[in-house]
Formats: sequence, structure tokens, C-alpha cells
Amino acid sequence: MSHKPYPPTMENNKQLWSSATTEIELHVSKANFSTWFKNTGILKQDGGVVFLGVPNEFVKDWLYNKYHKFILKALRSCGENVRGLEYVICKTDPKLQEQDEKQDIKALTNTELPLKDLYINKEDNLNPRYVFDSFVIGSFNELAHAAAQAILKRPGHVYNPLFVHGGTGLGKTHLIQAVGNYIKGSDPKKKVYYVTSEKFSMDYINSVQANKINSFKEKYRRYDVFIMDDIQFLSGKEKTQEELFHVFNALYEQNKQIIFSSDQHPNYIPNLKERLKSRFSAGMIVDVQQPEYESRVAILRSKSSLNNFSMTDETSQYLASVIQGNIRELEGVLNLVICQSQLKNRSLTLNEIKSIIKNNIKQRRSVSVKDVVKIVTEFYNIEEGMVYEKTRRKEVVKPRQIIMYILREDFNVSYPSIGQKLGGRDHTTVIHSCEKIRGDLKKDGLLVQEIDRIRAMF
Repeated sequence: MSHKPYPPTMENNKQLWSSATTEIELHVSKANFSTWFKNTGILKQDGGVVFLGVPNEFVKDWLYNKYHKFILKALRSCGENVRGLEYVICKTDPKLQEQDEKQDIKALTNTELPLKDLYINKEDNLNPRYVFDSFVIGSFNELAHAAAQAILKRPGHVYNPLFVHGGTGLGKTHLIQAVGNYIKGSDPKKKVYYVTSEKFSMDYINSVQANKINSFKEKYRRYDVFIMDDIQFLSGKEKTQEELFHVFNALYEQNKQIIFSSDQHPNYIPNLKERLKSRFSAGMIVDVQQPEYESRVAILRSKSSLNNFSMTDETSQYLASVIQGNIRELEGVLNLVICQSQLKNRSLTLNEIKSIIKNNIKQRRSVSVKDVVKIVTEFYNIEEGMVYEKTRRKEVVKPRQIIMYILREDFNVSYPSIGQKLGGRDHTTVIHSCEKIRGDLKKDGLLVQEIDRIRAMF
């Protein structure tokens, strides 16, 4: 599809959203499209940012968590000036606003939208919802949380820089922004700034094109706390990496706190300069893993409480058992359940919730112990039969322990059952193996990458 400029007028906003939703409708089910994209529309465009009007908090959260990148991609394919996307709760149906092109949208959003509903604060780019009070701690993220807490006592002097890595949707952005929100709340004089690596790169490119590189340098050297998300997107961007290196040095020398996040350990980000890797390693590198069952239950209960939604133990336990992905998936499912419950004006039965899951959530296919053994042994290039033997050969022990870990963490197989299926081993041996892998994952970036690749094969 060819790019179109779509200048930000009311009529062109209508045309842009019509083109984008036409593309979106081709890739989502009719039920999902009707549920989540009904009564939405572009309110305005400002500096390349599209402000999308949505009817309520639930739709806003669902679109942001489930479809944000997809919507942004559709908008960019239809409008060449689109750079960002934000969601605005609008009590007036955005489609009705098309009747009056002279309507002042800014006044409308100012009167209809409380400040607390804005996703970010423009001064620091921080999401005010990302605070420690709403951050659920479990074994999967306790080390990262402890490191973040240590920073609060002596910013710039402890764990500087802090580098948090882990898969998508595991709460990294929440954690690093919570640090910024806490420090700014404790001392309003502190200059805190959160930026994605993509935005940093665009700022740098724009400053070069506008011959304002000095302004760029001054801007990024004046912060007391500098937080950069998704550092992996700087892969191969040599000039931007070089500028980040200089920004890092300037801030570090002044004992300013620096925090990064990435979807992988810095040593495994391709085409990343060695001197940047060295700087990242100078502080603290911690990982966040996928939440285990108990943590998933706790997350659901916490998010339900924040939404003033009463959830039975039966419901939370069921959702935690079937949604074995990341936190973002859990929140998305919870929002869907809350929305349906509000629409029906009553609590949903477990059968109704199961129906929602079946119709809206992609289920992990059924996997047997033999399937896991086959995938892991092929990955490590050993014979399947060796896993069941009593051998302690190094090339067999590691794959066997990983098989046990995946069966327990990803498929919730009991320890005794795992031991019985893998050569009649005692359940204590299985527990030891799982704990061994959990511990190794906290310090071995290569192992993290290997298990991520193995999981992608299921």
C-alpha cells in the first residue's frame, strides 16, 4: 500500500482511520473487530502522534496491550507522517465529531479527559500507572526488583547502570519506570526522563538533519535519571550507538542514574559496539523470567483489585493455569473478562470464562513428555534414549535438566510424574534439576537464549 500524507484535518483523520481499520479488519476475527474497534476514531494528530479516541478504560487497555504495534503499523502504512499512537478516553463517540469540522478537539479532550487518564507525562515520558505499589513480585523477577529498590536509596551510586533484560510482556517497562516515578515523587527537583531507543534514535537523526546536534547533546545530558527502553533496537545503528556512548559517559561521570532494558542480555544483542557492552556490564545486569503458576495467580489477583473487580479463587486459578505466557497476556485476558462481566452486569460463570478463552485466546497446543524430549534432544544433538539412562555425562545432564524445567514451568507437570516419565527418577532429583536451571538462568545469558529458542519450537 502506498504512503499517503493525510494532513491532520477532521476529514483526513476520518479517512486515515477508515483506511487503517480496513487493513486491521483483514487480520482479526469479526467478533474481536466488533468488540474492540467499535466507537473508536482519530481525535487529532499532533507532531506525528495520532490520538485515538476510545469509549472506556477497558478498551484502551486491551488495544494497548493486544493490538498497539499492529494498529501503529496499519496507521503508518496509510499515513507517512505517523510516528506514534496514544489512546484517549472520550465520552463522545469520535464518529459523531465528524459532523462539525470546526469543533475544537483540544477543548473537547481537555474537558472530557481527566489528566490521570493520559498515558504519559510529556515532561518525563513516564506512565503514572507504573509504580511499585502495583508491581507484583515473584521468584521470576525478585532479583530485578531488589536491584531497583537498592537504586532508590542511592541513585547514581548503586548498580549504575542497571540493565534489565527478559522476554516481551514480563514487566520490564513497568519496573524501570517505577524507579523514575518513585525518585521524581520523592524529590520533584530531580530531572527524570524515560525514552525508547527508537525515539532516541529518531531524535538524533532529526537533530542532525536540522543542524541542531548541540541541542540534542544538551537535552540528554541534563537528566538526573535517564531511562532507556528496548535497547536491542539500536542494533546496527552505529551513529546512534556512538551518541549514546557519549551521553552515557557524561551522565555516569556526574553520578547520574542510568537504567536500560532489553529483550536479551547485552552480550547477545547483535551489532552492538563492544564499548557499549562494556559500559552496560559496569553496573548490574539482571533478568526477568516468565512468571510461574503461583506468580500468575498473584498477578491476576493484584490486577483485579486495582480494577475494583472481584475475582473468585476458582477463576484466578483457572486463568493462571491456561494462560502460561507473559504478564501482558494475563492482563489482556483479565481485561476481557472484566469487560464482558460489566457488559452483562454480573459475574461470569467459569463456563462463560472458558468460552471467552476458547474464542479469543490462542491456546498452547497439547505437548507430551516425548514431544519435549524430542525437541530438546534435537536442539542439543543427542539421542533421545540417552535422556532416560542413568548416565551423568555432561552433554546429557544439561538437556535432561532443561527437559525437566520446561515440563514443570511451561506445562505444569508434577515433579513425581516428570521423574517417572524420565527413567523412574525420584521427585527430589527433578526438584534439584529445576532449581539448578532457575539459578543458572539468572547468570547465564546464553542459557536464556537457548531456552527461548527451544520454547519457540513448541
